Amino acid sequence: MSELASSLAASVSGPSSVSVSRVEVPPPGRGELLVKMAACGICGSDVEKVFGSYAKPSMRLGHEPAGTVAEAGPGSGFEPGERVFTHHHVPCGECRLCSHGAETLCETYSATNIWPCGLSEFYTVPEPNSKRGVLRLPDSVSFEEAAMIEPLACCLRAWKKIPFQEGDSLAVFGAGPTGIMHAMLGARRASRVFCSDTNPYRLEAARKAGAEPLRAGGAAEGVLRATGGADAAVVATGSVAALREAVACVRKGGTVMAFGVPPRGAKLDIDVSDLYAREVSLVSSYAASDCDTREALDLIPSLDLAGLVTHSFGVADSQEAFDLARSGEGAMKILVTGKA
Repeated sequence: MSELASSLAASVSGPSSVSVSRVEVPPPGRGELLVKMAACGICGSDVEKVFGSYAKPSMRLGHEPAGTVAEAGPGSGFEPGERVFTHHHVPCGECRLCSHGAETLCETYSATNIWPCGLSEFYTVPEPNSKRGVLRLPDSVSFEEAAMIEPLACCLRAWKKIPFQEGDSLAVFGAGPTGIMHAMLGARRASRVFCSDTNPYRLEAARKAGAEPLRAGGAAEGVLRATGGADAAVVATGSVAALREAVACVRKGGTVMAFGVPPRGAKLDIDVSDLYAREVSLVSSYAASDCDTREALDLIPSLDLAGLVTHSFGVADSQEAFDLARSGEGAMKILVTGKA
């Protein structure tokens, strides 16, 4: 390797615009890693950064990368050639938030990140991340599956906040990649799983995953007719309308999980007296921590996550990848790879 790894990397260049430029990635220092990216998924939050209210120029993209260690700094504990998953944020593990199970809200969590981003041919992993956020991949886990570790970990973290019992019913709003993951996780214990979306292609994917597909807009009525009220609902979309439907479709004492990334400034107009009288719990879950990613890696062999991948693009074609991710037409999980 040269002293500087020259790498193509994707970033937000303006409203709805992704630019790809060549950046210099420095060699790893003490405790750091230089990783050659093999696969990185495009997340709904990435799409919101490009097309939504979070967009701002120079914002880097991609936080689901997996790859091969190209160089390992002294004291990192890793060796060149090792296959790894890299988490972009790690908590301190010591502050008040961490001690109360809110690791993803820790100040250290938001301050740590890989450089320049996951959608980069090479990226540097800082020492805190190499210590707590890097997982060695077994040979049985492909890079495509490893790129699913972070979103699956986010789902697992959300499920820890849902009091779900064997035989309960579940409604999932949004049949994107994480919506399907939630349906898969729910199906392991649920008597019935429903999944709603506006996209016919994704509704068919939900059906193949074992969920009963429902068209968005009338999903609450469908769930209520079938169950009298779902025990839990997961909103795997940023749609406020979907969140209202979720509140309407759960039973008395049911739980609604706000999981998808809403537009900045989005407001929820609901009858709070109804929420109170029915004892509906409205909870949210943000991101994932290192304990969640370890659980996700262990769980991957039992789930067909590779089957969710429908398209792969090179870093140079990131704009095309994001345009497809936004439309969702004929697409589910989209990966950007380190290949040309």
